Amino acid sequence: MAAPDTREHRAAPSARGERVDQYLAQAFPDLTRSRIRALIDDGHVLVEGRPVKAALRLRGGESLTLHVPAPVAAVPEAQELPLTLLHEDKDLVVVDKAAGMVVHPGAGHASGTLVNALLHRVKDLAGVGGELRPGIVHRLDKDTTGCLVVAKNEQALVALQKAFKTRAVEKTYLALVHGAPPAEGRIETLYGRHPVHRQRFTGKVKEGKPAITVYRVREVFDGAALVEVDLLTGRTHQIRVHLAEAGHPLLGDALYGAGRKAKGLAAEAQALVGRQALHAWRLSFAHPRSGKQLSLEAPIPADLAGALRLLRGASAQQEPPAAPARKKAPVKKAAKRATTGRTR
Repeated sequence: MAAPDTREHRAAPSARGERVDQYLAQAFPDLTRSRIRALIDDGHVLVEGRPVKAALRLRGGESLTLHVPAPVAAVPEAQELPLTLLHEDKDLVVVDKAAGMVVHPGAGHASGTLVNALLHRVKDLAGVGGELRPGIVHRLDKDTTGCLVVAKNEQALVALQKAFKTRAVEKTYLALVHGAPPAEGRIETLYGRHPVHRQRFTGKVKEGKPAITVYRVREVFDGAALVEVDLLTGRTHQIRVHLAEAGHPLLGDALYGAGRKAKGLAAEAQALVGRQALHAWRLSFAHPRSGKQLSLEAPIPADLAGALRLLRGASAQQEPPAAPARKKAPVKKAAKRATTGRTR
């Protein structure tokens, strides 16, 4: 458990006119700006010995004191739940998330989540946001399996969040989709919440955040295909939305593929998986402390492996064959219109 930490700092003369919360976020990059705001609101930041508000403008040269209390116990309870770790060190863990496990407690899921499991399994949490809890860097949908990285301390969380935001993390997924997509493609659109169905997202918006998905077909079956997907941005439901709007929804995706009926072996494979057929297969990133590249791979889960055996035939290999040489994929015409003028 981390001890309380008091930090003294002298504002630079060039800080004149800056907000104190913005200045401290630059002075102490191991703390998120939201964390600094919370410390200010709780009276743990002093300027010339006095508590201040986040919007205070500095004159330059002031004495700043920042007190970081010891983290308190997290609200979610620790639970002994099945959990597979692919990697663990003093800064982070990489989990092979199982299907059906929600990442974080929320409405309808107060317990039984990945966070509950980590609180029981991981014994050296240093605290994130003032609580003894794991730092969720990114998320996977409830029924998506595979690699998910979690920070043990605030410094690792800040560094990993920056890596994801700047696309310094390589994320590769495997998906079973309806039909036979073109051999490869790049889907690049603006992205946002669906204007009518508010639980859904769409790449068919006039305003939104950029979303980029690159895919390669690995194998083609009767009525389905195994697709390898590189996720260049991390929007909610991005792979599911982009592939569905390209005409090839995931097998078993009730939200984005409900109108697509599988037939024959594809229908049997879909029933065997019993969920959206998406697996976060590989994850590669620089370690937040050492800078060393970490490359992790989550084994194909039993339900998806069984569906592949069924589609390939009883004598086929369980694992997918070696990936073809990667070439620059063309932008799909439908997406090109949505990204005119964008450089990303």
